[in-house]
Amino acid sequence: MAQQSHLDDDAERLAELGYKQELSRSWSGFSNFAISFSIISILAGCFTTFGQAWNNGGPIAISVGWPLISAFILIIGFCMSELVSAYPTAGGIYWWAAKLGKPIHGWFTGWLNLIGLIAVTASVDYGCATFLNITIGRFSDSWASGDPLRQTFLLFAVVLVLHALINIFSHRLISILQNVSVWWHVFGAAVVVLILIFGPSEHQSVGFLFERFNNSGLGEGASGPTFWLYVLPLGFLLTQYTITGFDACAHVSEETQGAAMSAAKGLWKSIFYSAIGGWVLLLAFLFAATNVDAVNKEAGFVGAIFTSSLTPGLATVVFGISTIGQFFCGMSCVTSMSRMTYAFSRDGAVPGWRLWSRVDRNRTPVNAIIVGCLVALLITIPALYAPAGTTTPVAFLAVVSIAVIGLYLAFLIPIWLRLRMGAAFQPGPWTLGGKYKLFCWIAVIEIAIISIYFILPLSPAGIPGNKDFTWTSVNYAPLAVGAVLAGIAVWWAVSARHWFTGPRRNVDDVPLDESVT
Repeated sequence: MAQQSHLDDDAERLAELGYKQELSRSWSGFSNFAISFSIISILAGCFTTFGQAWNNGGPIAISVGWPLISAFILIIGFCMSELVSAYPTAGGIYWWAAKLGKPIHGWFTGWLNLIGLIAVTASVDYGCATFLNITIGRFSDSWASGDPLRQTFLLFAVVLVLHALINIFSHRLISILQNVSVWWHVFGAAVVVLILIFGPSEHQSVGFLFERFNNSGLGEGASGPTFWLYVLPLGFLLTQYTITGFDACAHVSEETQGAAMSAAKGLWKSIFYSAIGGWVLLLAFLFAATNVDAVNKEAGFVGAIFTSSLTPGLATVVFGISTIGQFFCGMSCVTSMSRMTYAFSRDGAVPGWRLWSRVDRNRTPVNAIIVGCLVALLITIPALYAPAGTTTPVAFLAVVSIAVIGLYLAFLIPIWLRLRMGAAFQPGPWTLGGKYKLFCWIAVIEIAIISIYFILPLSPAGIPGNKDFTWTSVNYAPLAVGAVLAGIAVWWAVSARHWFTGPRRNVDDVPLDESVT
């Protein structure tokens, strides 16, 4: 009876927001927390973008940069928890913007959020494929001698298809796997830390945590204004990328019981626990990085730490744990991305919206899953190419930057609108109270700053006019994000402003008691 009461209350609140209960509300509060925790995935971001911090700042970008940036992200999370508590709807980010502002705010927020979620899905699954490629190569010499770029892209496509199929055919299995994912990340990270404590024959000193590296080629050395104001902040991409995707708590709120409290708590807790766990894991990496030359030779790739400080067997275990964690992460990304696609289409904002907003008999947005995964595949095609002499495609970091910029700009708009609304805002059961002003201002300023940094060139070869300039080194994040922003701005001015009115009510199509599940 208590569960039925929850379902009735949730369906009633959803009806007040204008929607009938179409998705299956079968997720617990823990499952809601689990999807964001899985998408943040310290077994994904900490592994795949470790080199970005190592090359742009070195250990100090990790030991000090991680907790510093995590604190800012937690503040952003608090602001969003207040919003999801007030408006627990699928696709919540753009819904908040449209309701707190005007349809144009919802339009831009929705497209930025959708772009960011697709890019996150692409980057996570590509990272998973990278580690899977390495793990397979440790068992097969012939595979290890193959073309890593093409092998990784093939595995990337396979992983994407598997994630699409899992999301399409088993809604309840997804909820169960989210819960399993939490414990895999907790115990898996603990095992990796223990291996890095007891596996190596020696460790770095505490002083190494504050060493500074500049392997980016930008500026001169690891000091001076260029290092502190340009290079080091680029290293913060590790933290900003890893701790993202926590808006998933909002996207699945229509499937969560007691969503007004559960989704709000799940959102900020997923950030908090990931920040602590990620820092411990990264410090273990640094203490085990005794062969600095080997890591530098591999362009800061974290795997060089494992292969140079551990036995082959232990290194393989670490690669395997991370690969499985990244698989869980990508699966959750597809879930979140498809719900956003479904919700935005439900309100008529996406071309072919009738197709993408359709759910099957299992109440799963199958078409939204398929189209999102297909676009994720297409935007990662440039990863088939890498700068001469390397096997690391700049396209991967570009997709990472697109994800960070798209998602955090989407967060910024409703946070700013909530700040502007002030006391007129009607909070839900979870609220910041009077602290909202300070927190919202900090969030807005931090997001504005990082969005500028992550469209900047990542290396001298990516700067037009440089003697070593190559297109394969270009950070195409500003081109991709800029082109999309320009496109949706023109689309708005020419057409959408005449018909897009923000969230559409559909609850009036059926009586309320028929929508309760």
